[in-house]
Amino acid sequence: MRRFRIALAQINCTVGDLDGNACRIEEQIGAARAAGADLVAFPELAITGYPPEDLLLKPSFIRDSQRCVEHLAARCQGISAVVGCIDHDGDLYNAAALLHQGRVAAVHRKVLLPNYGVFDEDRYFRPGRECAVVSLHDVRLGVSVCEDIWYPTGPLSAQAQAGAEVAININASPYHRGKRAWRERMLATRATDHSAIVCYVNLVGGQDELVFDGGSVVIGHDGEILARAPQFMEHLLIADLPVEDVLRSRLREPRRRKDFSVASLATPVTLSLEPAPRSPETAAVPAHIAAPPEDLAEVYQALELGTRDYFVKNGFARAIIGLSGGIDSSLTAAIAVDALGADRVWGVSLPSRYSSAGSRDDARSLAESLGIRLTVLPIEAMFGAGLETLAQIFEGTLPNEAEENLQARMRGALWMALSNKFAPALMLTCGNKSEMAVGYATLYGDMAGGFAVIKDVPKTLVYQLAEYRNRVAGRDLIPRASIEKAPSAELRPDQRDTDSLPPYELLDPILEAYVELDRSVDDIVAAGFDEATVRRVVRMVDRAEYKRRQSAPGVKITVRAFGRDRRLPITNHYRN
Repeated sequence: MRRFRIALAQINCTVGDLDGNACRIEEQIGAARAAGADLVAFPELAITGYPPEDLLLKPSFIRDSQRCVEHLAARCQGISAVVGCIDHDGDLYNAAALLHQGRVAAVHRKVLLPNYGVFDEDRYFRPGRECAVVSLHDVRLGVSVCEDIWYPTGPLSAQAQAGAEVAININASPYHRGKRAWRERMLATRATDHSAIVCYVNLVGGQDELVFDGGSVVIGHDGEILARAPQFMEHLLIADLPVEDVLRSRLREPRRRKDFSVASLATPVTLSLEPAPRSPETAAVPAHIAAPPEDLAEVYQALELGTRDYFVKNGFARAIIGLSGGIDSSLTAAIAVDALGADRVWGVSLPSRYSSAGSRDDARSLAESLGIRLTVLPIEAMFGAGLETLAQIFEGTLPNEAEENLQARMRGALWMALSNKFAPALMLTCGNKSEMAVGYATLYGDMAGGFAVIKDVPKTLVYQLAEYRNRVAGRDLIPRASIEKAPSAELRPDQRDTDSLPPYELLDPILEAYVELDRSVDDIVAAGFDEATVRRVVRMVDRAEYKRRQSAPGVKITVRAFGRDRRLPITNHYRN
């Protein structure tokens, strides 16, 4: 009976750290070889990190990345490896190199280049035209890269026609809420359509606004999950592939032995490799099928990993957070503590004359609950001096947002002063997606900072995540008062968010329809929402584009985030 043991190396790469990424790959090649694997697969562009963006326009970057491929190939002995890399022949290609017996034995160039959402691959790469089918240990393997497997007419259709029994698909697939289940359904469809085993390896880790969740998986020819790696952590997934089951399935179903009617986008090229000497027969590897986290746990872990990697990969030693006693800063602080540790999180409370005693107490309670340092610096004297400085020029005008936002901007200046003085410290902003959507935030005030942890988290989800974190803690880690009180910026007496906005339970569905689903005003009204409210919200979203362009980067967790996903002109007169 044929046996084939595969290893999927779900690793956390850093963009531009070519030598560091190559070292990590080499370590995992050794670990996979020690586990008796015949082949180990690594994520898409594992050598460069993903996405490398305009680093791909630097000739030295291309040369250095190719040097790393050659270095790894020379050290790949006793096992084969599929490594995501750049290929270059005058044009650039997003590629998968098959390393075997000290050399690059084959290269698959990505055929389908995504150019939507967060992806800009057409800017850099040319599409491949061929797809390899490799025979190794009498098992026929089809290698592809990420998007190649998402379409029925992708390379797998041609590879299956050419006899591929195992599809190895390497990925850098960014996370958004609900994507894992969607992805696994798609992979199961490909497996059953072609009666092939699908081995899907994904990148893990944070890269600026993107989070890669891992969740690498092996799916049998019948669509059943044979092995699954955990999400949001590095993992070497080992699986013994039942390749004989593929042959039996194809023999039982005559249609599997005929050419598929669907035309493929790539031409298959077949080659055979002399197998590396195998270690003596080893016992079968028990199936490892990690249980996926429930929905809120998954979102929370994505925010935690994205925050941790932004700090670690950019060399920041501590986080500074403005603690107001509200739900947004409380959730941000909890995530920061889980990501970095309490000793690396510094809460700074800057109360003014409008900060309630309850909010001051809630900020203090949160700091005690999380075990973080809290510094209280009242801004009343500073605020009074600012009003006095502006009194003459403001004379004869009615008080409005200018006076209110002066407080927020003074806070921003103080937070950034602390960040500068105690560098390398990074100020975390606490605005949520609902506020950022409608511009309910102050430029150079509460928007001041270097990273926006919950920037893509709608307000209603903020509450759910706070409740989730308290359930995990088994206590009110986030004070109950912060969750239950009416949200307020506390920039004037008795202020409430609902003075300026619809209730969040109404606002968030409208925002989801307009921002994430691209519904028109008429479509949203037809879904049952009040027309005046919809038009007001849409107008606020459109007018706030200039603010969002100046906001800090933050973790993407929804299908369509502001920034990389949703790109609209600031100067824009279209209204619907």
